[in-house]
Amino acid sequence: MTASPSASTMAEITELIRFDTTSRESNLALVEHVVAQLRAVDIEPVLVPNADGTKANLLATFPAADGSLTGGIVLSAHTDVVPVDGQRWSSEPFEPAERDGRLYARGSADMKSFLGVVLAKLPQMAVATLSEPIHLALSYDEEIGCVGAFDLVDEIVRRDLRPRGCVVGEPSSMRVVRGHKSMNVFRATLHGVAIHSSLAPQGVNAISHAAELVRFVDGIAAEMREGGPFDDGYLVPYTTVSANRIDGGNAINTVPATCTVDFEFRGLTTLDHEALSERFAAECRRLEAAMREHDDACRVELVVTASAPGVDTPADADIVALAAEWGGEPSDRKVTYGTEAGIFAQAGIPTVVCGPGDIAQAHAPDEFIELDQIAQCESFVDRMLADLSAPRGA
Repeated sequence: MTASPSASTMAEITELIRFDTTSRESNLALVEHVVAQLRAVDIEPVLVPNADGTKANLLATFPAADGSLTGGIVLSAHTDVVPVDGQRWSSEPFEPAERDGRLYARGSADMKSFLGVVLAKLPQMAVATLSEPIHLALSYDEEIGCVGAFDLVDEIVRRDLRPRGCVVGEPSSMRVVRGHKSMNVFRATLHGVAIHSSLAPQGVNAISHAAELVRFVDGIAAEMREGGPFDDGYLVPYTTVSANRIDGGNAINTVPATCTVDFEFRGLTTLDHEALSERFAAECRRLEAAMREHDDACRVELVVTASAPGVDTPADADIVALAAEWGGEPSDRKVTYGTEAGIFAQAGIPTVVCGPGDIAQAHAPDEFIELDQIAQCESFVDRMLADLSAPRGA
């Protein structure tokens, strides 16, 4: 028989989804909602705002029964969702709709259902006799490069909380995921010299030189595909490299003065990230030198527009066994998408990804989550609370 989530959890998920927290928008209304929920159970959260104060991370700790704040488990979630622009939905994306055992809405799978489960359990967390603390960590702008999570994790380190493990509730179909690749996104802007196309040799064609960069990127992709390193835990078992956007020129009869190329690599943790990044930088320097042979005004600018580390938590880490004990499905498979897990791991906090919903539904029109997945997540948090309420060593 398929399990059904509680009414309180569904009400909380519904409330969260109704906040339009598309990454280009503020998340403060949702954060204020969570703050109110926490204060209702006598927990005072810490907000970590962005530079202009339009968004905020949230950190809250439920202390152990002895008052200690160090150690314990982090439950991590991001508050933002991806846009619905240009997508055709069968129902309103920010108004949850239940159909055939599923909940349809933007963020239903990625990842407001996990957050809704956690928030619905706050009263139980507040009265539990915890043997170690529980930390709630909510970040902004995960969908555009885990932007907020860096400052959030820095705050955890600054407060010397030293959690012994972290569960990131991204949709994994409640499988315990130990690994994912890093994300590394670059933008190269090539500045040439514009001139009428009938005098093409007297200009410097930015698009032509950008094409050389794209060929270089494709060559690195082939090198990784053929020579590794490899990790068979992934569907694509090597580092992927691709040029994904190009923009240049302003008229058919004008040699283009500028061209921009956006490219990325998704790296295995065993890859030398610094060395690969330097190869891209060296190629940009080579192209700039070649362009400047024709005109000293030419230049090539390379910037990193987004990056987040990968994660490869050892199979024998305590958090892996704990997540399985709490109801996560053990698995050696790693996932293709990125999360904030690598940022926690980089700070010395062993981390797994385990949350309700299927990543295949995330970001898509008519995004949905199976109600049974939400119920499984409720059971996971209940078992975690029961375990953390038991005397250590009992």
